[in-house]
Amino acid sequence: MENSTTMIGSKGVIKKHEFVRILIQCLYSLGYDKSASCLESESGISYKSSEFKLLESLVVGADWEGCIDNLYGIKELTDEQRDTALFLVSKQYFVECLGRGDNSLALSLLRKQISKLKVGREKVHMLAFGLLSLGMNKVHDDNGFQELRKYLISELEQVIPPPITVPDRRLEHLVDTVAASQVNSCIYHNSLDPVSIYKDHRCGRDQLPTETVQILSAHKNEVWFVQFSNNGNYLASSSSDCTAIIWKVLEDSKLVLEHTLKSHQNPVSFVAWSPDDTMLLTCGNSEVLRLWDVETGTCKHTFGDNGFLVSSCAWFPDSNRLVCGSSDPKKGICMWDCEGNEIKAWRGIRMPKISDIAVTPNGEYLISIFSDRDIRILNVGMNTERVISEEHQITSLSVSGDSKYLIVSLNSQEIHMWDVEGCFEKPLRYKGHQQHKYVIRSCFGGANGMFIASGSENSQVYIWNRRISDPIEVLSGHSMTVNCVSWNPKRHQMLASASDDQTIRIWGPHSEKACSKEL
Repeated sequence: MENSTTMIGSKGVIKKHEFVRILIQCLYSLGYDKSASCLESESGISYKSSEFKLLESLVVGADWEGCIDNLYGIKELTDEQRDTALFLVSKQYFVECLGRGDNSLALSLLRKQISKLKVGREKVHMLAFGLLSLGMNKVHDDNGFQELRKYLISELEQVIPPPITVPDRRLEHLVDTVAASQVNSCIYHNSLDPVSIYKDHRCGRDQLPTETVQILSAHKNEVWFVQFSNNGNYLASSSSDCTAIIWKVLEDSKLVLEHTLKSHQNPVSFVAWSPDDTMLLTCGNSEVLRLWDVETGTCKHTFGDNGFLVSSCAWFPDSNRLVCGSSDPKKGICMWDCEGNEIKAWRGIRMPKISDIAVTPNGEYLISIFSDRDIRILNVGMNTERVISEEHQITSLSVSGDSKYLIVSLNSQEIHMWDVEGCFEKPLRYKGHQQHKYVIRSCFGGANGMFIASGSENSQVYIWNRRISDPIEVLSGHSMTVNCVSWNPKRHQMLASASDDQTIRIWGPHSEKACSKEL
């Protein structure tokens, strides 16, 4: 028998016999029974402890009284663990009594033993119901009982603690935990691909979009807003030149102009893609809301009138309903279908000026910014709401792709992240960029939305890992205020930024061939 005090590992903290037991269990779980048995024989270490082997033999032999006595003799069990194990054994004993038609013994077992265990009355009641059910009589043959006993053994392995048993798939759990920990601690990790366990995981900054790969200069004035489509195949931009542009993302990640949308009389301050990416909404500054067909670039519908004072808009996930917020307190929030029929409206003194609005991708929450400093989170189905009040003016709102988090940009030069469900008592804070007087927009991005990007009044783009309050990258290139950023939801190494310098920059990972071709 291997010396149980032998230690291995560079730090000498791993007990060799425990490590070998886990290896043997892993081989068995992977189906390598011969290799596992060979390792047991060569090492003199058994995957199953002598205590559990005895209990297993008692279960296989249907020695239920012996099982019960054995469980009372295991000192490592807590009272809760012992009662749970006793219930599992007694339940099997009970079922076999019923199956063989010995109802009197089953009743005695239920009254004198099972009912005294602290396992929850509902479990005991279920067994009592089985006793009353005539269909329980003689429903199992010996083969059926053997299968139930095998299942009982696996259940007992889950209840009885180490070192008597080894937790299920222990080696896989340990490796998975280490790999996940390394990924979580990697501030540049930006991939959904599986990581290799051959070496410690560590990404470089080349995983992030840090270099300009293309400059788009088709707008004739300040560019105020950019947003990638949900499938990542298009980018929409809007400008104070009163136009919006739809750009197509090619296979080689270059962007080409697809449509120029000309219909607004005022600067276009906001765009929003329908979830199915077939339609695009554009908000004119203090003007109407227009709905465009993405394929043809034609205007399908105009919502509101010139006095509506649209501030922002958002879609519900069915691509049939949209909401619009107004900076006019009398207008509040309107929900329309794509034909312009009003479905619902939120108006009145409780709905003051709306400066930004969003719908979570799962459609459960309608989130709005009102009175400049308050975040209103409405559960659409439950019609319940809660309000988060910030100390400083909020200029923009963005929701994560998993519908769990939201970020708001503040003119105090901070970005705050809150959870939608309301678990956070305080927000996570991100700082380093500059924002005093302009509307600066931020967004989630990267693999699993683990990054936050933002424009800045100092003409730079900032990127944070969500776990770190200081920026991990600062991107230079624009010559004036960067108003908005958008991270491609499918191409995790592509970022777009819109600036008062009348250009849109497309950012990609570091490459010797990175270029700045203008369109």
